Amino acid sequence: MFDIRNIKSAVLDMDGTLIDSMGIWHEIDKKFFAEHGLEPPEGISNQVNKMTMQEWAEYFTREFDIDMTGEEVIQRIGQMCYEYYAEIIPMKPHVEEFLDFLDSQGITYGIATATYRKSAEAVLKRLGILDRMQFILTAEEVPSSKKTPEMFLKSAELLDSSPYETLVVEDSLHCLETAVSAGFPTIAVHDDAVPAHEEEVIQLLADVWGADLKEITKKIAPERI
Repeated sequence: MFDIRNIKSAVLDMDGTLIDSMGIWHEIDKKFFAEHGLEPPEGISNQVNKMTMQEWAEYFTREFDIDMTGEEVIQRIGQMCYEYYAEIIPMKPHVEEFLDFLDSQGITYGIATATYRKSAEAVLKRLGILDRMQFILTAEEVPSSKKTPEMFLKSAELLDSSPYETLVVEDSLHCLETAVSAGFPTIAVHDDAVPAHEEEVIQLLADVWGADLKEITKKIAPERI
């Protein structure tokens, strides 16, 4: 049974967990395709969500007749992404309350995200929570992103904790599957962008699931255990 008193540190996902950004990626995909006179394929945003940056660039340059290298695709998506993160994307409800709770339990935490570092730093700074993080680890440092345990294991190392005492907080199924397979305790928070059939699996897979971070905080508070 999950017990927060056994947790030393936490690895926090950002998109869909701390910030309400998943819908923005669909807009970015549409704009990027439109720049090249193309219609985005049905379901492309959900497909891309599970890709690394390099895989997305290789997919686009392989499947569509455009005059761009993979690196140019990565750079352009990064430019478009930054505008949203620096100026628009809001924080999800009850994030600061959840961070306050982690602080009250002496749990240290950092960010592990597939988003570009520049964009991650920009949105967290604008929302006033950047300085609360011990670190930000991105797909630029760990190219495999969360398709392998490497990003979670590296995060635990940075937090000086082992997987079994390092909580992973996520919203997406493939990331949770990776964390669980590597022996991390997990919390999953609902995000509207997650398909219903995946949400059903997430609720079964995660140690704790909640509709938002306030519900999760109530569920894991020591007095409730």
